Amino acid sequence: MDLLQAAILALLQGLTEFLPISSSAHLILMPKLFGWPDQGLAFDVAVHVGTLSAVLLYFKSDIRELSLAWCRRVAGGEPTQQSQLAWAVIIGTLPVALIGFVLNGGEVDKLRDPVLIAVMTLVFGIFLWVADLRGRHQRNEYTLTIQQALLIGCAQAIALVPGASRSGVTMTAALVLGLTRKAAARFSFLLSIPVILLAGVTKFVDSIQHPSDTSWMLMGVGTVISGVVAYLCIHYFLTLIERIGLFPFVVYRIVLASFLFYLFL
Repeated sequence: MDLLQAAILALLQGLTEFLPISSSAHLILMPKLFGWPDQGLAFDVAVHVGTLSAVLLYFKSDIRELSLAWCRRVAGGEPTQQSQLAWAVIIGTLPVALIGFVLNGGEVDKLRDPVLIAVMTLVFGIFLWVADLRGRHQRNEYTLTIQQALLIGCAQAIALVPGASRSGVTMTAALVLGLTRKAAARFSFLLSIPVILLAGVTKFVDSIQHPSDTSWMLMGVGTVISGVVAYLCIHYFLTLIERIGLFPFVVYRIVLASFLFYLFL
């Protein structure tokens, strides 16, 4: 992998991690389309560090408030909106953590087929569109119950199949439950923190067991580019989502799925 390939893959990771268009699908398909070598687990860890740093930095105030409220609640304090949201993030993480733990690497690799990615991209893109059209758009993320958080978490677990999009399926479920677009996006981004952390730790352990020859320079480039792009993506997505809606992303998913069907069927 050369510097240009590393920069493009990092750009893709930063851009697609938080948009409802599936980052894993893009990172799988780009090397296939251009005949690039696999980027290696070490590089995957680097770009995950970048996107995790971006979301931690962007939501640093929220994370501090949620953490303090959760600790006070566990210590016997009164429940608050912040402590309820903190519990919602924790509960929403459990399904994907459990299923990810049960699945082994070989089973996950079987899900990387381009045709399957195309199907998931198309089907869950349509689900996102319907949820956006029919959702009530009335509630904020602080009103989520534990049961509703678990439901969104179960939807998130579907994103272990590339093409479904973690942010896409969580936002779809949140919209069905009546959240506004911005609230659905905010909860999806907060929910991404433990998921990206778990994925990064898993890949880090795998990279130690299966070391690659990816250079520190390429990993540094990947971390910086993915982090900067992800931060900007979060900011502008939350700023514009109520204005532009989710239909542009649905159109992109339909076009991408059609292109993949054309290439691989």
